[in-house]
Amino acid sequence: MEAITVNPFGRSPRVAAAEPANSEVPATEDVRSSAAVAAPAVAESWGYLWDAWQRGVLFLDVMRQRADNMLEHEREGLPPLLAFRHETILDGRRLPRPANYALLQITEVDGDRACDCVDPDKPPVVIVDPRAGHGPGIGGFKRDSEVGVALRVGHPVYFVIFFPEPVVGQTLDDVQHVLRCFVEEVARRHNGRQPILYGNCQAGWALTLLAADCRGLAGPVVLNGSPLSYWAGESGVNPMRVAGGLLGGAWLTHFVADLGAGRFDGAWLAQNFENLQPEKSLWEKHARLFTHIDTERERFLEFERWWNGFYFLSREEILAIVENLFIGNRLERGEYRVCDGCYADLRRIQNPIIVFASYGDNITPPHQALGWIPAVYKDTDDLKRAGQRIVYLTNPHVGHLGIFVSAKVARFEHRAILEGLDEIQALEPGLYEMKIDNPTGDPDCPSSLYGRRFEARQVEELPFAPDNEAFERVREVSETNESLYRAIVSPWVRAVANPWSAEVMKWMHPMRTSRYLMSGAFNPWMRGLAVLANAMAQDRKPLRDDHPLVRQERDGIEGISATIEHARELRDAGYEAMFKALYTN
Repeated sequence: MEAITVNPFGRSPRVAAAEPANSEVPATEDVRSSAAVAAPAVAESWGYLWDAWQRGVLFLDVMRQRADNMLEHEREGLPPLLAFRHETILDGRRLPRPANYALLQITEVDGDRACDCVDPDKPPVVIVDPRAGHGPGIGGFKRDSEVGVALRVGHPVYFVIFFPEPVVGQTLDDVQHVLRCFVEEVARRHNGRQPILYGNCQAGWALTLLAADCRGLAGPVVLNGSPLSYWAGESGVNPMRVAGGLLGGAWLTHFVADLGAGRFDGAWLAQNFENLQPEKSLWEKHARLFTHIDTERERFLEFERWWNGFYFLSREEILAIVENLFIGNRLERGEYRVCDGCYADLRRIQNPIIVFASYGDNITPPHQALGWIPAVYKDTDDLKRAGQRIVYLTNPHVGHLGIFVSAKVARFEHRAILEGLDEIQALEPGLYEMKIDNPTGDPDCPSSLYGRRFEARQVEELPFAPDNEAFERVREVSETNESLYRAIVSPWVRAVANPWSAEVMKWMHPMRTSRYLMSGAFNPWMRGLAVLANAMAQDRKPLRDDHPLVRQERDGIEGISATIEHARELRDAGYEAMFKALYTN
């Protein structure tokens, strides 16, 4: 008889003999199969966790190294970060009207004398870096730069630097006087031949002031990401232009300079820049370092060494810049007073002007780089009658710093500009857009394989008209607030502020403390981390890029970036709406 077994758990009885003797085998195989599947998953997860832990330690070590580099750079006196040997030709601090600028000549490249690469038939190039919070060197802090390209093309190269501390009471007029002395000295050293002036960002409008004053300039001026039309822009493109109106004008700049005992800390300008696009400057920059820690370390540290070198401006200088340019827009309007009896007039400029702007630049978009042209010249015929030649070229996507920093831009656009200057100077008066045809796609291709075209454009077709009415109100509000602050508040702030309190404010600035606290000099834990990071780097085996968990990590980073970007867009839209509510009808 068949044996009947009873299920103790209440299920239906079953016939024991009916079950095969090996009935447990399929279940065992399932377990083994599951284990075989789970083992690689566990291994992959463990491998990713270990890799992420290593990257985290190495990331923190890079932050430590950044802080140590920053402190070392400050101990050295914040020298210019040029990748080329040089010698000082003129020190502006020793001129009759002193300013904290100096003229350098590039003397050596990779052990070779620069003069051995110079074509005697080519004019000298003077590159002026922006004084906008950071130190000099952005135009030549690596080989593939504006300096490197100019040398490669065969020009003698000079570089204008500035020092961390301004001369006491230094004015913007003093700076302009020193810059003119530099231009004259370079021309004298080259038998009277006028140099090509290269102005990056702030330096661009400084050189434009030289060309527009009563003495003018003769050589061509190249303006890279340089704002000349400060009221121009559009919603969502250039949110910085509304900041002056929302803050009540220039009084806040004056207040900060008073607290600094007559000096304005460039760290405030750097902080404003980072807050402009936090998804890039605060998140994506560090996320890229974390995800590519094995390849990005040196590039990151090289740039951060320049980025974290904060320089000072005098109270008189920064107020002149804010009141006359960014809020007053007096340069475009012909109202900027250079000296007694002389006002800067953009119509006075006779030397060729080359404007390089980018649609990816939210600091100086094409609106601000080119908007002054239709504001100064009513139409194309007016420009031609003035005998002026203006050439512009645009990049579709590179950011503000990329105009000066990108090696690809330096080897392509900047090389094309320098190699095309003879053609530019031979053009008839008018407005032209420079087009570069490069079928090879290689920025280093020989000159014979790419071409330049100068297509005539109409002044009246430039779509960069500013909203003057609203910004006129901003200027009026700024002048009122500044008068009240200067008369009532400023004397009390100056009485309280002193060099000691200014130094404390400098050291406590978040742009510095966020770096300093990662240094081993301030945080002893970072010294132990350096030992751990060094040990990990010796046995580092990074995961492949197509690892499934690595791909998920990258997707998560992109999602966070998109969220921050969306929040920033909402913030900027709020700023624009508030500005319109305050200053438009």
